Amino acid sequence: QVQLVELGGGLVQAGGSLRLSCAASGRTFGGYAMGWFRQAPGKEREFVATISWSGASTDCADSVKGRFTISRDNAKNTVYLQMNSLKPEDTAVYYCAAGPGWGLQRNSPRFYNYWGQGTQVTVSS
Repeated sequence: QVQLVELGGGLVQAGGSLRLSCAASGRTFGGYAMGWFRQAPGKEREFVATISWSGASTDCADSVKGRFTISRDNAKNTVYLQMNSLKPEDTAVYYCAAGPGWGLQRNSPRFYNYWGQGTQVTVSS
């Protein structure tokens, strides 16, 4: 079992930045890809970014490319999402998730076994 806790959400003006963190505990963090998803009211959960166990491979949604960066520190069992140039449409609850390996379905929520409770990000215009 892996427990995930997200931190760092909040209210920010458009154009601002936030850094989310997700701390993992429980069984070994090793071998898991880590992803970030978000869900706005009335919308489905959508893929934001993912990173392989080693950190050598990353992938992100077109909507955040060039603005968001995912990274991880395996020594601290933590994954980060640096969000720059935030837009009102980035407003959502952000979730981190852990999934096995680096599968072709890594952009799908179904790939991930473990989920955090979510952290609210609100971007004002």
